Amino acid sequence: MFLCVWGAGPGAAHAESLEDVLARIDKAAASFRGMTARLHRVQYTAVIKDTSEETGALAMKQTKARDLQLKIDFTSPDQKSWAFRGKKAELYVPKINTVQEYDLGKHARLLDQFLLLGFGSSSKDLARSYTLKLEGDEVLQGQRTSKVELAPLQEEARRHLKRVEIWFPHDSGFPIQQKFHLASGDYVLVGYSDIKLDPNLPDSAVRLNLPKNVKREYPQK
Repeated sequence: MFLCVWGAGPGAAHAESLEDVLARIDKAAASFRGMTARLHRVQYTAVIKDTSEETGALAMKQTKARDLQLKIDFTSPDQKSWAFRGKKAELYVPKINTVQEYDLGKHARLLDQFLLLGFGSSSKDLARSYTLKLEGDEVLQGQRTSKVELAPLQEEARRHLKRVEIWFPHDSGFPIQQKFHLASGDYVLVGYSDIKLDPNLPDSAVRLNLPKNVKREYPQK
């Protein structure tokens, strides 16, 4: 990632305003139904100053407003799959042929709010939960982007999340990178590539493909 300072001389590109970015977000949200992408996730744990990385594939589907279904298949360094739907989350680990089921309960709304950031959420949706500020232009993955900072308005969210940074390419209303700054001092950086919009994404793309003899566990019980 390189910071790009755009000059003001002849031929220099015009920096975007926040309104420009929000207009693209609204246009993208109006037609969003589903997508697939490659995923690179970096997690930093402050207390032990440790960084871990994972790569994989993402599939996301929205059948109606604020009804998001999501599956992430991590392939490196370890194989595992997460699926989120409604108030339920499932983690499948093929190495031990086990799926763990979690009831998100009251946290489902909070998780849904985070997952919607930049995908299928309009500027009004974002403004209901965050204050938005344009941080400027950067070049990321060879693309000019506008970085937007979001700060949670709700106390419940602030207990978990300090702020989020999202990078939107100048020719798209969907992000190619998100950085979640957690209240603990940790952060999660997620980069997206090979993004493909698919309004007809089948339900099977966002659900776990489990073998018949899979072992099911309920860690919360």
